[in-house]
Amino acid sequence: CLMKMFCVVYYQYSLLKQHVLFFKIFAICAFATCGGYNGHLQVKVDCADKRQSNLSINIDFGYPFRLQQVHFKAPLCERNRQEILFLDGDFSTTAQFYVTVGVFAFLYSLLATIVYIFYQNKYRENNRGPLVDFVVTVIFSFMWLVSTCSWAKGLSDIKKATDPAQVLLLISACTAQGNRCTATKEPLWSGLNTSVVFGFVNLTLWAGNIWFVFKETGWYKTGQRYPTRSASGKRASGMRQRLYSESSFDQPGEKICEGTQTNKQTNTTCFSQTMHLD
Repeated sequence: CLMKMFCVVYYQYSLLKQHVLFFKIFAICAFATCGGYNGHLQVKVDCADKRQSNLSINIDFGYPFRLQQVHFKAPLCERNRQEILFLDGDFSTTAQFYVTVGVFAFLYSLLATIVYIFYQNKYRENNRGPLVDFVVTVIFSFMWLVSTCSWAKGLSDIKKATDPAQVLLLISACTAQGNRCTATKEPLWSGLNTSVVFGFVNLTLWAGNIWFVFKETGWYKTGQRYPTRSASGKRASGMRQRLYSESSFDQPGEKICEGTQTNKQTNTTCFSQTMHLD
């Protein structure tokens, strides 16, 4: 009895480990590294008029990366005047889509953990649980593929929009002769680069898990119960049938007679012995 309970617990744990253990961890890492990002860019403007020099401009941006709403003040190097400028681009769609997929993947993994541990019998009842799990796994695999690829493209565009050389072109004082503009601090992209890596890791996990979930469905078990014969098996079966049909022809044999006697009359019955090849 204890051995049976141990086997059931071990099976449930192995099923849990295959399906949801790593999914929750990498899903959290994916949307946390993207949704919690804050970038900082700093440029310096040195005007030709030495009375206005070493003017630092701080530009902060982050999730959801609506850069067209990020504004900063830049000096005009003329009578202490300033201008208000905005960055270019709106990349909130790809970022929010990526984070949304990560959040829902984490919630589904959490729900699946509860079902695997406490509702294992309900999960396997009428084969509905494995079928739903299989369909959802396929959907999430596709969503991870689309969201990760779109976020990788969006991240590339964000890097271009916040490139110091591109930002300096927006400042009027940097295009005037005699003024010098330099970037003193650039954004760190390691966090967002890691988020893309986590996206492809999640894609690999969910896509690879399709096979394991499919093995739990009735479709796989039905195929195992009634395996289809291969072409070589069909040819071998046909050859055996032909050999059997050829060997079933009667072979010449000796004639055997049996006699029976009733009253005063003797009846003789003869028949031919037929040889059959096995």
